[in-house]
Amino acid sequence: MSPYRRYNPDDCTACAVCTVHCPVAEATLAFRGPKQTGPAYERFRLAGLGDDASIEYCSNCKNCDISCPSGVSVATFNMLARAAYCDKRGIALRDLLIGHSGDIGRALRSVPACVLNFGMRNALTRRLLDLVGLDRRAPLPASAPLAERDRLRKGSTTAAPGRSSRSPARRGTVALFPGCFVNYYAPRVGLSVIRLLEKAGYEVIVPESFVCCGLPLVTGGLMSAALKKARANSREAARLAGLGIPIITPCPSCALMLRHEYRDLFPDEEGLAYNAAGIHEACSFFLGVSDREELSLADARPPREPLVYHAPCHLRALGLGRPGIELLQRIPGLRIEDTDAGCCGMSGSYELKKGHYDIGMRIGASLFKAVEQSGAKLAVSECGTCRVQIAHGTACMVAHPLTLLAEYSGIPDS
Repeated sequence: MSPYRRYNPDDCTACAVCTVHCPVAEATLAFRGPKQTGPAYERFRLAGLGDDASIEYCSNCKNCDISCPSGVSVATFNMLARAAYCDKRGIALRDLLIGHSGDIGRALRSVPACVLNFGMRNALTRRLLDLVGLDRRAPLPASAPLAERDRLRKGSTTAAPGRSSRSPARRGTVALFPGCFVNYYAPRVGLSVIRLLEKAGYEVIVPESFVCCGLPLVTGGLMSAALKKARANSREAARLAGLGIPIITPCPSCALMLRHEYRDLFPDEEGLAYNAAGIHEACSFFLGVSDREELSLADARPPREPLVYHAPCHLRALGLGRPGIELLQRIPGLRIEDTDAGCCGMSGSYELKKGHYDIGMRIGASLFKAVEQSGAKLAVSECGTCRVQIAHGTACMVAHPLTLLAEYSGIPDS
């Protein structure tokens, strides 16, 4: 008997809309499609007739969930099926490494960036990683400078002893959930969030008790380990909710896990029923800040050159629209084009895995073409791994919307 919750496969009407919108099914015949490996094959799994090995190729991009006219969490079917499959067949070393990347990053967070980057990106290491299943051609993000990582951990400068406050914390406190990518590779994004919130009159805390959201564990089939992360984060979220402190995260994938995936993956787990309404994707939170006129964008000074925007799949799965581009469009004189070109192909860590790299690059080809044809020299996206993929597949520089908002608003980087 499977230890994982079973969803009713009859909720799926077998319309195959999800397969039509699946970027992986379009890129390779190795994947049967989300309907076939999820709800359709669930009937065979319930009958004890085994698993479909092509579940390995699901990227968990959520385009099946986004497109389903019946509101079925097709991706949840696939992730739970993958976990059961991995329990029987064993977890690949590559999935263990990627799944626990947040824990590895936490253990190495005091190591200088030059050491980490040399250790991870030299030719010998890439060959060794290739042997354990991480494609040597795939792009790896560079670790950020140690000073930036340390600054992010300290949180709001308004609460830092011995330092002058930029502005009084007149609107209360906000908790920042940076996520692993921001913590270790892009702390400037988190620092930009802090500076913008301080300018709007908030104090920002970065709770040490937050851990990896668990998404890399889920996609690697490590569901039990993901549940432990969910429990830890949910305890802290419940504590903050009790204090009336909202939580914001600049990572759409983390927001999706915290707001929806914990509930969908572990619905019977006691202690996970915290106030999800208190968790916000950062750009959507700043839209509210702008609406309330707590932060003026009228004086922002954008560049003359146009920008190009990519909406991450997990942001679209949140059902929040495109808050990043909407926020930037409120800056007078800024020109930005939405590529509307689908999945980038990275899907968190999907393209890092051997056997997936070529698929990921085929998926991202439409986006790469749209970025290059836009003529923009700077691309914008909320997702860290989307930014890595765009930089890998194009000649464009890439940034988070809130990093640009802080820069254009003239907020000092200190």
